[in-house]
Amino acid sequence: MEFQINKKAKNLIYGLIGSGLLLSIIGVITGMGDAHFKTRLMTNGLINGFFFFALGLGALFFLALAYATETGWYASVKRVIEAVAGFIPTGIAIFAFVLLVITFMDGAHIYLWMDPETVANDEIIQGKAVYLNKPFFWFRTLVYFAVYIIFLNGFKKRSLEEDRIGGTELHFKNYKKGATFLVFFAVFSSTSSWDWLMSIDVHWFSTLFGWYTFAGMWCSTMVILVMTTLYLKKQGYLEKVNDSHIHDLGKWTFATSFLWSYLWFSQFMLIWYANIGEEVTYYVMRIENFKFLYFAMFIINFAFPMLILMSRDAKRNAGILTFVGLIILSGHWLDVYIMVSAGSLGANAKIGALEVGMAMIAAGIFISVILKNLTKAPLTPVNHPFLDESIHHEI
Repeated sequence: MEFQINKKAKNLIYGLIGSGLLLSIIGVITGMGDAHFKTRLMTNGLINGFFFFALGLGALFFLALAYATETGWYASVKRVIEAVAGFIPTGIAIFAFVLLVITFMDGAHIYLWMDPETVANDEIIQGKAVYLNKPFFWFRTLVYFAVYIIFLNGFKKRSLEEDRIGGTELHFKNYKKGATFLVFFAVFSSTSSWDWLMSIDVHWFSTLFGWYTFAGMWCSTMVILVMTTLYLKKQGYLEKVNDSHIHDLGKWTFATSFLWSYLWFSQFMLIWYANIGEEVTYYVMRIENFKFLYFAMFIINFAFPMLILMSRDAKRNAGILTFVGLIILSGHWLDVYIMVSAGSLGANAKIGALEVGMAMIAAGIFISVILKNLTKAPLTPVNHPFLDESIHHEI
């Protein structure tokens, strides 16, 4: 059955974008007199640009992982994964625009290492200048984007060809390409997080930061995949998807929540216990300036999935999965918000109409692109070699 975007979905998208624009305008009008307004505006652009681009990238990673491990059960939901991964070109366009504006603003007080005056008076930044400089930053960024686009287009092209001609040749090509992508991603997932997020706190570094950022991205992506699948089922699509597929997606959400929580605690505990001045400043800044929000974000992203998604029945219940998913997604957006805004704005960071409005606009665009992607191919792959196994998947 071909997917069509219904009127209710279109109204939701228009409502999100329209309400977001209204709130953003209110935020701009009320915040223009603030000395930190430009930095706040670009900070929000960076937060939402990265967060929603990362959701698409997480789906591309999960697709490559399924190919490389020759997973069988996922075949019935492959088109959902491809649709979410298909946000990457739009995500790149938005994220690259934000990064470009920040670069022309000499870092916009977000990337201090982009400001020549700051660099001239900071020996620590000067010591990192071989890596942290505008030309090399953009070279790395463009390489990341190019690799992601190349692999995404390859997977999509071979997926559609597989529907047309069948056989196993294309499947084994995807198997090899999936494994190759994971090699690139193993490096890029860390280095890109250093470039785009960790370098905001230019004096600080953590060897766990790349894994931590990746885990948050992966968990958020699994939530999107669960909720999109549940939405399509509710609309009468994906008739070959059963409770076991939903259960598996729920298990991935549960597992990646624990992975993120483990890495959050590991990074925090090791730095807190060592109590080295140049390391603890990262957490002192966030705990002092955000207080309740910082630890509330951890509790939300850890306690809710642990307590609610632990049972088998909960991971098969659409209402529970949607409720917990929305909470987890909000919690991980808050995680990115704190990572970015604490370093760029510090005590001047706040969540107001501008923050909520820009997030709603980005969410509306994200949903719109995913739903359009779902209309471009049959929701169930026709000739996938593991389709029969997936249809009869039972756990």
